[in-house]
Amino acid sequence: MTGTVIFDPLIPWPILAVVAALSVGGVVLALWRGLSGWALRGLAALVVIGALAGPVYQIEDRAPLTDIVLMIEDESASQTLSDRADQTAQAADQLASVIEARDNTELRRIRVRDSESDEGTQVMTALSEALAEEPRARIAGIIALSDGLVHDIEQTPELPAPMHLLLTGREDDWDRRLIVRNAPAFAIIGEPVTLTLRIEDSGAAPDSRPLAPLELSVDGGEPERFDLPVGQDIELPVTLSHGGRNVIQFSVPAAEGELTDRNNTALIQMNGVRDRLRVLLVSGEPHPGGRTWRNLLKSDSSVDLVHFTILRPPEKQDGVPVDELSLIAFPTRELFLEKIEDFDLIIFDRYKRRGILPAIYLDNVTKYVNGGGAVLVAAGPDFATADSIFRSPLAPILPAQPTARVIEERYVPEVTELGERHPVTSGLTTDEEWGAWLRQIEVKPRSGQMLMTGIDERPLLVLDRVGEGRVALLASDHAWLWSRGYEGGGPQLELLRRLAHWMMKEPELEEEALWAEASGQTMRIIRRTLETEIGPVTVTNPDGSTVEVILDEVSPGRYEALYQGPEIGLYRLREGDHEAVIGLGPAAPKEFERTIATDEIVGPVLADLRGGVIRLEDGLPSVRTVREGRPAAGRGWIGLTPRGAYETRDVTQAGLLPPWLVLLLASGFLLAGWLREGRR
Repeated sequence: MTGTVIFDPLIPWPILAVVAALSVGGVVLALWRGLSGWALRGLAALVVIGALAGPVYQIEDRAPLTDIVLMIEDESASQTLSDRADQTAQAADQLASVIEARDNTELRRIRVRDSESDEGTQVMTALSEALAEEPRARIAGIIALSDGLVHDIEQTPELPAPMHLLLTGREDDWDRRLIVRNAPAFAIIGEPVTLTLRIEDSGAAPDSRPLAPLELSVDGGEPERFDLPVGQDIELPVTLSHGGRNVIQFSVPAAEGELTDRNNTALIQMNGVRDRLRVLLVSGEPHPGGRTWRNLLKSDSSVDLVHFTILRPPEKQDGVPVDELSLIAFPTRELFLEKIEDFDLIIFDRYKRRGILPAIYLDNVTKYVNGGGAVLVAAGPDFATADSIFRSPLAPILPAQPTARVIEERYVPEVTELGERHPVTSGLTTDEEWGAWLRQIEVKPRSGQMLMTGIDERPLLVLDRVGEGRVALLASDHAWLWSRGYEGGGPQLELLRRLAHWMMKEPELEEEALWAEASGQTMRIIRRTLETEIGPVTVTNPDGSTVEVILDEVSPGRYEALYQGPEIGLYRLREGDHEAVIGLGPAAPKEFERTIATDEIVGPVLADLRGGVIRLEDGLPSVRTVREGRPAAGRGWIGLTPRGAYETRDVTQAGLLPPWLVLLLASGFLLAGWLREGRR
């Protein structure tokens, strides 16, 4: 029970101040005029003013509240190193016993575990959430048991009481880690890209290790070994051998005595791209579709286009002297014999034999395809004549044979059942009707895959693999009608783009492929195939264990499944003859970027409230009571500040000046003053 005097004025304070001023003025006037009752008149005014101020005696029934101590137990991944977990558990239990034995004190134990994303130790976030649930006026102290590796220090809340850090770990701990300072997302195939690596020792590391072995492997292949100096930035060139994703793994063997080898590995996923795609476009004669091919290839800044077109055929006899023509002689020998291997794709657009390209040149094109090159034939009416390039050394590599018939008839191209599964044409069809083409060259397929058909289901687009190379035949020269929007047009640009990129072996357009896409610790396994059935995908985890995953068909030719990786590292996928590798999560999580226990991060925050840092290996500190504003930590001890919080259960009020007493006193003083002055 506590009692205090409070004021509840009957009139506003400003008016009461005016009344008091007038009263003082009256008393002073009486004194100046020599009235003997001035003091009694002043007492009467004082009683009236006091009554108007409304003094009340308030009595509160208070119940004391306990002080609250927050104890944060760091159970993040870095706390599993060495014996830190045991240090934390033992110290937490002993401290809990000591704090709970104190009078008028409660303990709140807060456990901080790893976040789902790689954000590191979120001690301050957990502390903010705990403070939001407790009355700040009751917080007597905050104790954190941690290695000090806090990754959200910028989220530190305003602390209402001293905070102490009981530091786990040992003075003689040391660790080695591998750092990749620059890792570009893309690199040019066949050209070295320089990565900067650093092997760094921290803590009480031994001085007798000037060199450390490093292993480098690409896509899980045979590793290369290097000896690198410790503590220096080293530039290491890496060359990508194929397009698409390349998984590069660097690893340093665990050294004797280091805390962990979890940060001795680095995984980099780098996409291999071609520097420039070189395309040779050979046009037999000018026609509307020629500009379509040229616009398509020139729209891609990564394509170097060489366009060889015949503007004036040799058989043309118009009487114009040759020396008066402003045409440029094309370097056919250089292109088709000496530098043909420099091209990624050769396109024959309505080309026919005219004697300009000798048979030896076309025979060299056949060898170019068998050696890994690509040829695309866009056939026009000339393909059905006696001068067709089918009747040349190119015949052995072409997937279809002309019947000498050219059909001039309206039709709408259609994608075959196989084409629905092939990446070149899959997904092109929509609910909208395509525009019509007006010409088709009749051909008989000899090999390859028929992806599109035309009139009466005759072959329109046929793809084939020849030797190490690829060949495509488009049995019409009317694809340009789509680009002009004839009868609504069609996906001409996308079709020709995919076709050209498939010819140039771009990984995203391979019809038989296995790969995975990572999102955190979850991978989406994707298998694309022309087959109607596939087997399960065997996933090899980083620890060597295997799991079979069944994939479901989500669209024609595309099978998918989700797989949750049990740990961070390199995973190998296999289905039949197809293999792939993928890295899940960072090779060295944020928790293991720094592993040596330190007070450098949290120390400045503790100093503001006079908290302290004590190493648990030196023993558990004692707990003392300190006044607010005093040093809260010292050698071997930490302090808690009692808050004296309470809960008010009941409040009663009683007036100090009853009305009858006010009336009696005021009138008495006035009467006494009047009588005194009357006697005089």
